Amino acid sequence: MAATRGGRRRRLWSSSSFSCPPPFLVMLVIISCLLVAPSLAVDTVAVDRPLSGGQVLVSKGGKFALGFFQPDNSSQHWYMGIWYNKIPDTTKVWVANRQAPLSDPSTSHLTISRDGNLVLLDGRRATSPIWSTNVTGIAVKSTVGVILDTGNLVLADASNTSVVLWQSFDHFGDTWLPGGKLGRNKLTGEVTHLVAWKSYNDPSPGMFSLELDPDGSSQYVMSWNMSRQYWSSGNWTGGMFSKVPEMMASNADPVSLYTFDYVDRDNESYFYYDVKGEVVLTRFVVDVTGQLRFMTWVDSASTWVLFWSEPKSQCDVYSVCGAFGVCNADGSIPACGCLRGFTPRRTKEWLMGDHTAGCARNAALNCGGGGVSDRFFTMPNVNLPDGGLIVTAASGHDCEVACLGNCSCTAYSYNGSCSLWHGELISLRGSGGESSISIRLAASEFAGDGNTKKLVIGVTVAGVVVVAAVVAVFLLVRRRKLRTKALRRVEGSLTAFTYRDLQMVTRNFSEKLGGGAFGSVFKGTLPAAPDGTTTTPVAVKKLEGVRQGEKQFRAEVSTIGTIQHVNLIRLLGFCTEGATRRLLVYEQMPNGSLDRHLFDHGSSTRVLSWDTRYQIALGVARGLDYLHEKCRDCIIHCDIKPENILLDDTFAAKVADFGLAKLMGRDFSRVLTTMRGTVGYLAPEWITGTAITTKADVFSYGMMLFELVSGRRNVEQRQDGGVDFFPSTAARMLVDGDIKGAVDARLGGEADLGEVERACKVACWCVQDGEAVRPTMGMVVQVLEGLVDVNAPPTPRAFKVLGDQANYVKFFSALPSL
Repeated sequence: MAATRGGRRRRLWSSSSFSCPPPFLVMLVIISCLLVAPSLAVDTVAVDRPLSGGQVLVSKGGKFALGFFQPDNSSQHWYMGIWYNKIPDTTKVWVANRQAPLSDPSTSHLTISRDGNLVLLDGRRATSPIWSTNVTGIAVKSTVGVILDTGNLVLADASNTSVVLWQSFDHFGDTWLPGGKLGRNKLTGEVTHLVAWKSYNDPSPGMFSLELDPDGSSQYVMSWNMSRQYWSSGNWTGGMFSKVPEMMASNADPVSLYTFDYVDRDNESYFYYDVKGEVVLTRFVVDVTGQLRFMTWVDSASTWVLFWSEPKSQCDVYSVCGAFGVCNADGSIPACGCLRGFTPRRTKEWLMGDHTAGCARNAALNCGGGGVSDRFFTMPNVNLPDGGLIVTAASGHDCEVACLGNCSCTAYSYNGSCSLWHGELISLRGSGGESSISIRLAASEFAGDGNTKKLVIGVTVAGVVVVAAVVAVFLLVRRRKLRTKALRRVEGSLTAFTYRDLQMVTRNFSEKLGGGAFGSVFKGTLPAAPDGTTTTPVAVKKLEGVRQGEKQFRAEVSTIGTIQHVNLIRLLGFCTEGATRRLLVYEQMPNGSLDRHLFDHGSSTRVLSWDTRYQIALGVARGLDYLHEKCRDCIIHCDIKPENILLDDTFAAKVADFGLAKLMGRDFSRVLTTMRGTVGYLAPEWITGTAITTKADVFSYGMMLFELVSGRRNVEQRQDGGVDFFPSTAARMLVDGDIKGAVDARLGGEADLGEVERACKVACWCVQDGEAVRPTMGMVVQVLEGLVDVNAPPTPRAFKVLGDQANYVKFFSALPSL
C-alpha cells in the first residue's frame, strides 16, 4: 500500500513545475497530522489523560482494546470493557460496570481518582464513581491504568508499571484468558469466579458460574445461582481433571501449543493455562446457556470454533430453561421451550437467550374454587425434573387424584410408583427419556373438548376431506414433475432439486434420521421409474452453518457428485436457494451408522461379527484410497470416525458426510486449511497449525480401526475416576504377543486372531506421530487384503507416555482432544 501511494506521489511531482511540495499541500499534511495525533493509540490512563466518549486504549501489541461499548444498539446501556482488537468479531472479554450501565459515554470517563484508584465516573454523578478498583493506601497521583497485550487491565505504579496494585485478572467476568489464574487465595478467602452474562446482549451477572470447589477439593464446579452445583471437573490427578480427559496438560511435549497446570500452595490454589507464542487466540467462557466452553479463533473462517464444552449437553445444565421450561436436545443443539399452557415469563429476555425467568401459566388453576376441575396434559418420553416426591398410590388414577387433592401439586408421574411435584418444575427434558409426566393445567386449556367436541370433529373431518382432495391433485402434479426430472437425469450427473421438491420427497421433513454439527438428515422417497411403480429411499441433509458462497458450494458439490465408488456414499442431487436453503440428497443406508453398532449395547442393535468388522475396515480403506489417489482432485475427508461410516443392507461400509472435505489439486502435496474434524480423531498436525496431507485421514482411520476392534470408545472413564486409553492397551498387547484380549468381549472370542493382529498393527502404524511414517491408504488396503506383510510397528511416543496412567495427559499432541 505504501509503495502504491509513493508511486502516485512521484507521478504527481514529476508532472509539476515545483521542485518541492507546494505550500498548500504542506499545510494539508500539517493539518492532517494535527487531526490524527490526538487519536494515536495509547495504552495508559493517567490523572491528566482520562478515557471518555469514543476514545479507545489499545495495548502496545495491538491485541486488545479498552473503551466504551454498547452490547445492544436498541438500548441506552453503555459499558466499559475490553475486547479483541485485531479480529473482526469484537468479542468482549471483561466488563467493569456489569451491574451499573452508563447512559451517555460522552459525559462519562475512566480516570485515576484523587485516592489513586482507577474509577469510572458517570457525568451525572461525577463525585460518586459507579466502579472503582478500591485499593487502599495508595499515594496521591502515583498510579496509572494500563491495558496489557494479555487482555489484563492493571493499576500500576506510575514510575514502574511492573509493580501491579490491582488487575482485572483477579476479577474475571464470563471469560478466562491465557495467563489468568482461576482459584482461591487461602489467606484472604477471596475466590475468582467466571460468571455468565445474563443474555447475549446483557453483560450483567447471570445465573451460571464456575469456581474452585468451595469445599476445598481440587475440582472445579459449575453452579446455578451460586448454590446448586450441576457439574464438576473431578479432582486433579497430576496432569488432568478426572472427568475432563479433553483438558490435557502437555507441558512435556514441545509440539503442543498449550500449557495446563493446577497449582496448590500454602497461600493459594488455582488452575492456570497459557498459549505458547502468538499462534492462536483462545478463551474459556461460561456461556449464557450455562456451559463452560473452550474456544479458538480461526482467522481464515473469521469465527470462533468450539473445541469442547462441559457439560456435554446443555440440557444437563440445571434450570437452563427456567421454571416450567422444557429442554429439547435435538442432536447437538438444544432448544428451550415452554410447556403446554405456559408462555415465556419475560418475552424479550427469552428471545435474547436468557431463559432463566422461565415460563408462566396462561390460565390460573382452579384448586378448591368449585366449578370445573383442573386437568392434566401428559408428555411421554421425558426425563423427569428434579424435586419429585414419592407417595403411595396403587394406580395412575390414584396418583392423579393425589395430585388434584393438593393445591400446590403441579404435576405427577406414574411409572410403577407415584411421584408428585409441588411448585415449579425445574430441569425437565422433553426428548429421549423413558418416563412420562402429567402437567396440571386449568380446564380452559382443553377448550376443544367437552360439549363442542362432536361439532369440532365434524368440521375437522369435512375440512380434512377437502384438503386431502386438494393435496392429492397437488401431489399428482408434483410427482409427474419429479418423474420427468428423473427421466432427464444424465447418468453420473446430479439433479438440481427445488426446495419444494424436497419438501414433498421428505413429507415436509417429518421423519428425522439423525443429525450432526453441519445439519439434520431426513428420510425421503424418490420415484425410481417413470410410471412411479417403484421408489428409491433417500436421505436428505439440510446443511446448517455453511459459510461458503453459492458458486463455491456448487463447485464442491459437482466434484463430490462425480465420485463413483462402492465404498463411498453416492450423492444423487442437491438444492441451493439462497444462503439458508442448501440441501444434499444421498442414497439411504438402511443399517445406519457404524457407531450405533459399536457403542450402543442395547437390544435394538446387532453385534457385528468379526468378519463383518474386518470387511468394514477394508471397505473404508478402499474408499479413502479412492479419494486420495484415484479421483481427478485429491480429496481429504478430514472427519473419519464411526459416525461417518454408513452401512447398507448387507453391512457393507460407505464413507459419508463430506461436509468438512478439502479438495486438493494433484499439483500439491499438502494444503494449509482451517482446523476441522472431530476431537479424538485429529492428527497432531491439526493442532500444530502445519499444512496437512492425506496422512491426516490415515491417522483418523487408525483411531477408528482401534474402536472397530474393541467395540468401545478409545477413551473411557473408569469408575475409580481414572481413564482407559485403548490404543495404548492394544500396542502393549502387540508387544506381549497376546492380542486376544483386545477384541470386543461381545464376540465371545469368535475372531480370526491373525486378522486381529494385522488390524492392530495397521492401526498402530496409522497413528504414528510423524506423518511421513504413516502408510498410505493404498498400502493399508494391501496389508488388510493379506498381499503385504507388515512388521511390528514402533510404539508411538504418545502411547509410551500413556502406558503410565499418571502421564495420560501428555498424550495431548498425538490425540488432540482440546
